[in-house]
Amino acid sequence: MPFRLFPPGIARSKRNLDLVLTLVGSLLISPIILIVAILVRIFNGKPVLFRQERPGYRGLPFTLYKFRTMHITPGGDEVRLTAFGRILRATSLDELPELYNVLRGEMSLVGPRPLLMRYLDRYTVAQARRHMTLPGITGWAQINGRNNVSWEDKFALDVWYVDHWSLGLDVKILFITIFKVFAREGINQPGNATTMEFMGSKKAAEKPHV
Repeated sequence: MPFRLFPPGIARSKRNLDLVLTLVGSLLISPIILIVAILVRIFNGKPVLFRQERPGYRGLPFTLYKFRTMHITPGGDEVRLTAFGRILRATSLDELPELYNVLRGEMSLVGPRPLLMRYLDRYTVAQARRHMTLPGITGWAQINGRNNVSWEDKFALDVWYVDHWSLGLDVKILFITIFKVFAREGINQPGNATTMEFMGSKKAAEKPHV
């Protein structure tokens, strides 16, 4: 299917859904957010929040916020990931501060996950199309394997979402995400604390222009 940008009316409806659900949800879970912030301060120390520049719509950078799950020391993820950080990642509670990114319009509740800025020049032209919508807290790839699928399959799922987006699909993904979080499926790749770095697709024959 040829790529299409979201028509303005559809983009507004997606934004309205994000705002309503995020505002209501933030109010309902504000005690949980406060408790998690206090526990992060106790078990992981300062700073409580992890901040990192990530690519957003069309690859433009924004500052992503998460609860910190790692020590601020040199070393690999296995060494730096704290015991409490593992709990946060297993329950996806580390993602809660991203609701602030949604309110700011930098992210959506549903969309391709915002990865790393250094990945931008490693995508094929087809894979780079995942940036033609707002990144999300959860997405089609997350409910279809999360970190247990290959990068190529994950990006193919992201592009499928861009091509087939609808409000109904977003609602479906949100409901399935709730189930996946409780089931704790696909959190880490086998043998890795989080997921392996994307070094570029073996099938890449051309560089993207985001």
